[in-house]
Amino acid sequence: MTRNRQTATTRTAARSDIALRLAAFMLILFGATSLARAQDQIIESHGYSFYGDLKYPESFEHYDFVNPDAPKGGEISFSRLGTFDSMNPYTVKGRAGTLSWSIFESLLDDGAADVYGEEYGLLAERLEYDDGKTWVIFHMRPEARFSDGTPVTAHDVLFSHNLFLEQGLPSYASAVKKRIPNAEVIDDHTIKFYFTEGISRRSLIDQVGNVPVFSKKWYDETGARLDESRLETSPGSGPYVIDTVDVNRRIIYRRNPDYWGWDLPVNKGRHNFDSIRIEYFGDDAAAFEAFKAGEYTFRQESDSKKWATQYDFPKIRDGQITKAELPDGTPPTPSGIVFNLGSAALKDKRVREALALGYNFEWTNESLQYGLFKQRASFTQDTPLMATGMPEGAELDFLKSLGDVIPPDMLTEPARVPHTSKPARLSDRRNLRKAMKLLDDAGWPVGDDGKRRNANGDLMTLTFLFNSAQEGTLSAVVGNYMKNLTQMGIDARLEKVDPSQYTLRERERDYDLVFDGYAAFLGAGTGLMQRYGTSETEINVFNPANLASPMVDAIIDAALNAESRDEESTALRALDRALRYEFFMIPVWYNDSYWVAYYDQYAYPDPLPPYDLGWLDFWWYEADKGDALKAAGALR
Repeated sequence: MTRNRQTATTRTAARSDIALRLAAFMLILFGATSLARAQDQIIESHGYSFYGDLKYPESFEHYDFVNPDAPKGGEISFSRLGTFDSMNPYTVKGRAGTLSWSIFESLLDDGAADVYGEEYGLLAERLEYDDGKTWVIFHMRPEARFSDGTPVTAHDVLFSHNLFLEQGLPSYASAVKKRIPNAEVIDDHTIKFYFTEGISRRSLIDQVGNVPVFSKKWYDETGARLDESRLETSPGSGPYVIDTVDVNRRIIYRRNPDYWGWDLPVNKGRHNFDSIRIEYFGDDAAAFEAFKAGEYTFRQESDSKKWATQYDFPKIRDGQITKAELPDGTPPTPSGIVFNLGSAALKDKRVREALALGYNFEWTNESLQYGLFKQRASFTQDTPLMATGMPEGAELDFLKSLGDVIPPDMLTEPARVPHTSKPARLSDRRNLRKAMKLLDDAGWPVGDDGKRRNANGDLMTLTFLFNSAQEGTLSAVVGNYMKNLTQMGIDARLEKVDPSQYTLRERERDYDLVFDGYAAFLGAGTGLMQRYGTSETEINVFNPANLASPMVDAIIDAALNAESRDEESTALRALDRALRYEFFMIPVWYNDSYWVAYYDQYAYPDPLPPYDLGWLDFWWYEADKGDALKAAGALR
C-alpha cells in the first residue's frame, strides 16, 4: 500500500496587475513546495523490493510454491565433513556448527524462492519508508517471542545491529557504519534506521531488515561476546531450537511446538520436520558409507565420480533410496582455482594466463568426472546477465561513459572465455607451449635445472592450499593440475591441511592458489562491493583473490545507482565482463541441476521454485513410507 502525504492547494489569480504578480509568485512557491513534498512520499508495505514491485499482495496466505497442507513430523538428516568447535555462527575464530545461524530470525523473510529480490514481513508486520529511502521504520509483531518466552522487541533489534558493528566481521562493520549512521527505538515494537545521504539506496532497507535478532537480555546477563567461540547460544525466535550438541559428531535441531510464528503467511507449508540432524565425518568416503547404511537420510552429491559409479547399490535398486537430478534455476557458484593477487608472481596477468593453460577441463571432465559437467565461463552463467561477444548497444555506451577506467581493449574484444584443451591427455602440448612462452615473456625463464627464476634469481614457487576434508575427485583434479604446473618448470607445492588450519590460513590469505568461490549475482546490492570491491580488501574474508580493481569499483557503483531494471541489467552484464577481464580465477565446471539421493520418505512441491531446492525448508516427511523403511531395517 502507498500513502502519499502530499497536500494540494489551489490559488485564484486576481485581475489586477499586482494580483497577477502575486499569483505568479505563489505559483512558483507552490511548485517548489510541491516538489519538496513529493520527495516526502511515504510508502507503507507488508514487504520490500527495491523497485517496489511485489508478487505477493498484503492478503497473501502462503507462498505459491509450498504445500500449505504439508504434514509436520519426522526427521531429516545429512552429513557434514570436518569438525566444529562453536555454536556461535558469528565467531571470528574457530568453526561454527552447521545451521547454527538458523535459530535466529530477522525483521524480513527472504524465503520467497520463486522470485528474486523480494522480502516479506517476519518479525516486522509492516515497514514504511520515504520515497528517497533516507530512512525506514519497522513496525514489529508484538506477539513475537524468543524460545525462552521473552518478547522480541525493538530494543533487541537495535542491540543486535550495534553488536555486529562492535564485534562483527571488520569488513561488515566498516561498510555498514558508512551507510547506516544512526538507528533509534521509537517504542517497544517500532524502530527507525537512518541512511547516509549521497550514496546508493541499494541494500539499505534490506540490509537492516535481514540482521539476525538476538536477545539483549541474554547477552546482558551472560556477558557473552558475538565474536567469541562458544557452545552456549542465546535464545533465538525461529521455528527450531538446539536440541543436542555432540562436538565434532552430531548436532540436532528440534522444531519448537511453541514457536510464535506458525500461522504467518511466510511460514505456511515450511519448517515441516520435527527434527533436523547433522552427522559429522572426517572424510567423504566414511560419510558415503554411513548414508548407505542408513545413518542419515539425505545426501546432496557434488562428486561426479560417486554420482556416476557408486549410486548403484541394493537400496537404490530396491527403491528404498531415491536418486534424482532436480532442476536448479540459480546461476552456478563462480568457483574455481583462485589466484591470490597479493602474491608477487601473480600480479602479472601473463603469469595467471600461463597457469590457467595448465588446467585441462576437457581431460578432467572426461577422465575424472565422467563427462557430467559443463565448463563455466561467466559469473552469471546461463542468465541474461552473462556477457557475450564484444560489448555493443547499451552495454558499450555504458562502458564508454565510465571513461579511462575502462581498458580500451575491453571495448573491442569479446568477453573472456576459457581456453580449450585436447581431452586425450592431461598435458595439452599446444597449451603448455603457450604457457611457457607467457612465463618467459613475464620474466620467468627456465634455468639449466629446469626451474623458472626471475632476474633476481628467485625461484617461482607457488603454494596451493587444500582442505584435506575435500579428498576425492577434487583432490585428483587439483593433483593433476599441479603436475602440469611442475611440467612448466614451476616449483608447485600442494599443501593439504586439516579444516581448522585451512580456515585460519584462508582468512590470513596464506596461499598463492586455493580452490574457492565467489557469489553469483542476479541483482545489484552492496554485497557486490563487499565481495568484489576494493574497500577493506585486506580484512575482507569474502574476497579470496584480494581483488582491487578501480574498473570493477566504478561498474559496481553505477549498478548500485541504476534507476531502472534495464540500467541495472546493463551494468551487471558489464560487471560480468569486467570480472572475467581482470582474470583472478580459473573457472572450472558447473552443473545445472541438483544431484540428490534420499531415503524414500520425503516429498516436495512439484514444480520446485527456481531459486531454491528447499529440502530443509519446504520438503516434508511421509510417515507411512518412513515406517515401512524402519520395518524393513533400511534405517538405523
